[in-house]
Amino acid sequence: MNIEINGAPILFSLPLFGGIDITATLIISWLVMAVIIGLCYWLTRGLKVRDVGKKQLVAEFLVETAQKFVDTNMGKKFSHYGPFIAAIFSLSALSSLVSMIGLWSPTADLSTELGWALLVFVMITATKIKTSGMGGYVLGFTKPIAALTPFNIISELATPISMAFRHFGNIVSGSVINTLVYTSLALASHGLLSLFFGWLPGAAGEVLRAIPFLQVGIPAVLSVYFDLFSSLMQAFIFCMLTMLYIASAAEDA
Repeated sequence: MNIEINGAPILFSLPLFGGIDITATLIISWLVMAVIIGLCYWLTRGLKVRDVGKKQLVAEFLVETAQKFVDTNMGKKFSHYGPFIAAIFSLSALSSLVSMIGLWSPTADLSTELGWALLVFVMITATKIKTSGMGGYVLGFTKPIAALTPFNIISELATPISMAFRHFGNIVSGSVINTLVYTSLALASHGLLSLFFGWLPGAAGEVLRAIPFLQVGIPAVLSVYFDLFSSLMQAFIFCMLTMLYIASAAEDA
């Protein structure tokens, strides 16, 4: 299987469209979005005013939680960002969690986080322009003194880059640590078993020395942290930064 520079497996190409490569990142991302859309459709079917069912209670709880999250961190005037923040959190969390069922994680591809970060950057810029106008936005780079203009521009452009690399780095580092620990436990298992059962001849000794007893349980505990907790935490942090940047853009512009 061919591998792109960013590490995403290339599944197939489209020669009719100039040989466009379709990667696992693209396919799994669309699959995750389809799951989210399907879940939203299922949860919102047959809504009632009275005698609501458990499904509607779950849907209302999710919507209220997301809206409260936005209102608390951004203020009531930014309530309309609730659906966007909920969508980003769901997409980020599920894109990372799919690795637990053996699928390629789109968040292991830097282009995924960079795409989200660029979208947020556009929203931040639009908020600043809407608040103070184009002239005020441009003049904002000259504050507090004109000599800092180049540094202010660099700082502005660094926002999406830092958001993307922060999310990507934490997800990939967890995968690397998991792999290193799993490999180390395999070597340690073989070493210890060889020490205690190396004297056994024949097939019995080979079978006992091949038992990966240290790989039972420990990798699962690490997986719960890096695959589950860390995935949810990185989605939370990305959404939190998005809200803070947008709210700050409206206040400081």
